[in-house]
Amino acid sequence: MIDSTTEDPKPNPTLDEFAADVVAIARAGGDEHQVTDAIAARLKQLLRDGLELTPDQRRPDPDRYVMYPLFVAADGSLCIAAAVWDVGQSTPIHDHGTWGVIGILEGREHEDRYETASEGRPVRLGERVLNAGEVVVCCTHDHDVHAVACASDIPCVGIHVYGANIGELQRRSYDPITGSVRWFVSRWPSAAA
Repeated sequence: MIDSTTEDPKPNPTLDEFAADVVAIARAGGDEHQVTDAIAARLKQLLRDGLELTPDQRRPDPDRYVMYPLFVAADGSLCIAAAVWDVGQSTPIHDHGTWGVIGILEGREHEDRYETASEGRPVRLGERVLNAGEVVVCCTHDHDVHAVACASDIPCVGIHVYGANIGELQRRSYDPITGSVRWFVSRWPSAAA
């Protein structure tokens, strides 16, 4: 089930089964809240069952947070990634352009949630800390802007499921002071491409 964009060519039956279930949930349809709720329930089960990733899929990049593709649908309609933040690393304020579900495999994640005002400047709505084993819907089209940081003394490793190929999707980051927007793509690491 895992396609050629993954770094590890060895099969991972637990991950393969999860990817097949995510594809089935997405194909079954429903609105994005129904889809993300069903995927979140399945991701909770995956984390409870003890998903194991290879050392390469958990490895932090010394310069920035990184997302490793674990599964990318051939049509680009969804993906599963291992997102890794080293101690002290964070993201800019950004959006996703699609729905997303995240679960924390290891470490702890701090999230600041935002909305964008009419002039574009992000307005902070609140924060939450996610511990290992916790799963949340991180983004839907009506709640899509946040910034994330490692909040533990070990790297934070999360499993992210998105309703698009996040390694190719055009997204926006927001300057917290001016509200200026910069378009970017969170490209997959070159070793995984």
